[in-house]
Amino acid sequence: MFWKMLKGALFRRKGKRVMIAFAVGLGVSLATAMLNVMFDVGDKVNQELKTYGANLNVVPRGASLISELYSVEGGEGNEAASESAGEYIAEAELYKIKMIFWAYNIVDFAPYLETRVRIGGLETSLIGTWFDRHLKLPTGDEVDTGMTRLKTWWDIEGQPGSDDDLYGVLVGETLAARLGLGVGDRFEIEAPGAAQSAAVTVRGVFHGGGEEDERIFGAMRLSQDLSNRAGRVQRVEVSALTTPENELARRAAQDPGSLSRMEWDTWYCTAYISSIAYQIEEILPGTRVKPILQVAESEGAILAKTQLLMLLLTVLAMACSALAISNLVTANVMERSAEIGVLKALGATNGAISRLFLSEILIAAFLGGVCGYFAGLLFAQIIGHGVFGSAIAVKGVVAPLVAILVFVVTALGSLPAIR
Repeated sequence: MFWKMLKGALFRRKGKRVMIAFAVGLGVSLATAMLNVMFDVGDKVNQELKTYGANLNVVPRGASLISELYSVEGGEGNEAASESAGEYIAEAELYKIKMIFWAYNIVDFAPYLETRVRIGGLETSLIGTWFDRHLKLPTGDEVDTGMTRLKTWWDIEGQPGSDDDLYGVLVGETLAARLGLGVGDRFEIEAPGAAQSAAVTVRGVFHGGGEEDERIFGAMRLSQDLSNRAGRVQRVEVSALTTPENELARRAAQDPGSLSRMEWDTWYCTAYISSIAYQIEEILPGTRVKPILQVAESEGAILAKTQLLMLLLTVLAMACSALAISNLVTANVMERSAEIGVLKALGATNGAISRLFLSEILIAAFLGGVCGYFAGLLFAQIIGHGVFGSAIAVKGVVAPLVAILVFVVTALGSLPAIR
């Protein structure tokens, strides 16, 4: 008898059922989209932030100690400290950065070697680097990396640098203006300490917005040849996709040895910036890897706020659905007061009538939830392509979460009216 009554109730007054299904579907579609984006937004936001530079700086351990002792910070400070310590990193070992546990999280890296040079009566720095280097790894993988991938915000007039163009250089716009240089000009640079000189050609003039605008950037081998430091680099900038730091990561950054075995395994197998730095130090002995905290902390803060926004939108959408369901069920109960009276006169209990109404609402909510879930997946892809320029991965955990939300929201919206 219950199922006959339920079937009859579902096919009568279809308008109310459709409205309940629509209210649930609307909330579920937004919740599904926001939850999928929230679970996938970490890599998306990190990938976007990678366009603003490196978040790790690799230097020789001796140079790191000197820079910390004398409070010298920044790229040029580390280069000066490296020169004072007489320590360098072997260029031939740099491929190992792409062989750590979190190798696929290393987006790009570029080494640097500073050589003081003189142009006429003006002294400045020539920074040797990898512009766009193709590496073949012992694993058989091949990767492309270099400074042009790290410094994507640079505005370059002319051609970007090339590792194959030994005597082609990029000149910062401030230095170019001071020397009256333009694209295609040729000039002589001298390395006074090494008594070496070379005639170079300006391939491009760049605007970086910092001290680099007063520098010259050339192929790594040019800087090595001028300073008689073949095969050596002073520092390496690394751009890595990371997970926001938490208490465990901060404790590990202070002293990894203080962690228990379980904590150490969790930390090591999570892409915290401190664990990636630790793994690079493991594979490049004699180096110190220092996070660029301004970048790392900004990434974590932006990611946390973005995820919180997604969660708040999900809660708000489901709360609105609950209110809509409550109003619709209240109106439905009032309209069917005569039917309820007849049922009670025939001996139906309050519990039996409540189960009948709740079953009708849950079936309508289920149908609306299914439609809303698939609509939400479509909305997530629209958000992914519109905001991040790539698809949003469909997370399996979202479906059961949405099912639970549908049940909870429907119950919370229905029970006050049914009572």
